[in-house]
Amino acid sequence: MCVNIMANVEEKLIISGSSPLNGEVSIGGAKNAVLKLMAAALLCEDISVIRNVPALSDVEIMLDVLRELGAKVTYNKEEKFLTIDATNLTGVRASDAFVSRMRASFVVLGPLVGRMKEAYVALPGGCQIGERRVNFHIKGLQALGCECKLENGYVHAKAVKLVGDDICFDIPSVGATENIMMASVLAEGTTRIQNAAQEPEIVDLANFLIAMGANIEGAGTSEITVRGVKQDDLHGVEYTTIPDRIEAGTFMSAIIASRGKGVIRNVYPNHLTIFTGKLLEMGAKIRLIAPNTMEVSADKRLEAMNFITQPYPGFPTDLQALAMTLLSVANGVSVVTESLYENRFMHITELWKMGANIRQSKNHAIIKGVETLVGTSVCSTDLRAGAALVVAAIMAKGETEVKKLHHIDRGYENFTQKLQGLGVNVQRVPYDAKDYETLDSKAVPSR
Repeated sequence: MCVNIMANVEEKLIISGSSPLNGEVSIGGAKNAVLKLMAAALLCEDISVIRNVPALSDVEIMLDVLRELGAKVTYNKEEKFLTIDATNLTGVRASDAFVSRMRASFVVLGPLVGRMKEAYVALPGGCQIGERRVNFHIKGLQALGCECKLENGYVHAKAVKLVGDDICFDIPSVGATENIMMASVLAEGTTRIQNAAQEPEIVDLANFLIAMGANIEGAGTSEITVRGVKQDDLHGVEYTTIPDRIEAGTFMSAIIASRGKGVIRNVYPNHLTIFTGKLLEMGAKIRLIAPNTMEVSADKRLEAMNFITQPYPGFPTDLQALAMTLLSVANGVSVVTESLYENRFMHITELWKMGANIRQSKNHAIIKGVETLVGTSVCSTDLRAGAALVVAAIMAKGETEVKKLHHIDRGYENFTQKLQGLGVNVQRVPYDAKDYETLDSKAVPSR
């Protein structure tokens, strides 16, 4: 069970680094998949069961969104399965109280419009990693026949009926692809989504919808075709979520950072091809010892390398901060280019505090590897930056405090326990008085 998912008491991690990790870790269900499956369950006037559901604060928020819409939900955290009864929805309004806290909840827009022909959904929130527009979502729904308005911080979408159309995104958008795919399940005729996002989570959502009775082809490619079905064609489904590729990448990074050796179970290696390739380029050793099990190790200082974040199947932006952390102690100079989100370098100032030599120039980070990082007090700035700081603490000399754990709790289940299972000297403890006094300090070393 996740530790203090929605706790009111602020907590921090205290990590003593510089020891090689060793052991095994099992990867949980994919956060970025399960949240969308939960939304998709709204399309069906029936009961659906989703398995391999991680106990995360984001999952709790999505449960609140579903309840607000009238769905009956039961979540067994111990067995990691979720039952959603969406037989009788009572509303079409997803309020700011929930949606502003997590961007992924905005994907209830598509299934609500598809089934109810109306949705009133607050503009999304979540990690402040950069501008993430909703114009692709709105243009796609308009192409299907919706009238869409922005009203007081909400998107109000309404249609007499939905009719399939050809929709081409300027750039691949995961959220827009998901929303339009779900909305078009019950549209008349055929919808073609061109320049669609190709992430594994998109494929997982399509497979869930197909199991429910939808007619979808092409998920995982740049063109997805959805042939509309009738409401009566949809039925409840029992479905198991894919493993979380970002969690897998996080633990791969932690083991490699410590120059340790560990086994990662319940992972789909083909979801991490680019990331794995870059780790190998840096000098890590990665071996597939079973179809869904990898052995990861490193026994010497890593080498510098360059990469650019791109939509899948390119280098994932969600693993950028972790890779940068590894490069901060690599031999040589590396260049990291963030092409997707303009504010996804906020962790750099925290790495500076630990002795990293990183210079930022717009969306480029130039990293000159240092011999070692030094433990200090740092704060998570977003979900993946928080995980990266934990990895930095694992390889740093001395003790590091990582604060603002609510970011990390959004995407990592039993994080402390899993780290301890690999041999990390880590404790999760409440803030003390000094923490509250210094939390809002903006002072960072100059660069």
